Amino acid sequence: MTSGARILDREDQIEVMSAVFRCDRDAAESLRHVFIPQRSAAKQILARQGEASFHCWLVIEGYVAIQTFGLEGQRQQLARHGPGEFFGAYPSATTCRAEIEVLVDTLLLRADTLALAALVATDAQIGAGMAGLLARQLDHALDRMATRSTYSAAGRVYSELLALAGERDHVAPAPQITTLAMSAGTTRETASRAVAALIRRGIISREDGKLIIHAPRMLRELII
Repeated sequence: MTSGARILDREDQIEVMSAVFRCDRDAAESLRHVFIPQRSAAKQILARQGEASFHCWLVIEGYVAIQTFGLEGQRQQLARHGPGEFFGAYPSATTCRAEIEVLVDTLLLRADTLALAALVATDAQIGAGMAGLLARQLDHALDRMATRSTYSAAGRVYSELLALAGERDHVAPAPQITTLAMSAGTTRETASRAVAALIRRGIISREDGKLIIHAPRMLRELII
């Protein structure tokens, strides 16, 4: 556990469960007994490609990357999960098809796969909540696939920055260029040039370890 890191108490966990699964308090309380808070530091590996996996996770704060390694060691990011997103082995234990790496200091809720699957199978409200959660993530994944096939490389970098910011006017901590490039499906050099162009124009700036977005409308207009 990171020193000074926020810890979810009972009420926090119930609130999170209710929001993510869109369920009442009783169902949220049942989910709370299955999910265990876990704080993970940047670069920590949650699961390795080719190894057995018996757990699944829900992101509360931070980001994790799902990435594969080719025969020659080349790395490719398949997906990135942020707050409110679910990933891992489900509905049964499995062999990991990819490596799961924590990108920044991240707060997670971890569940035993079989315990969660049993709860989903026996509670109709939780089952409906899980179906809704997975449907929303599928829709999000399709959006990301469309972005990769229709936007320019720089446009994908700008889209990733806005996605990382969410409703905020900043990204904290500031993303590493290599991570940003992998998320956008482009090279580090291209991502570096795209970010440098934004800084020159005053659209973004780096301050106190954060990436501040001064002109979100202008940034959105550059996504082509």
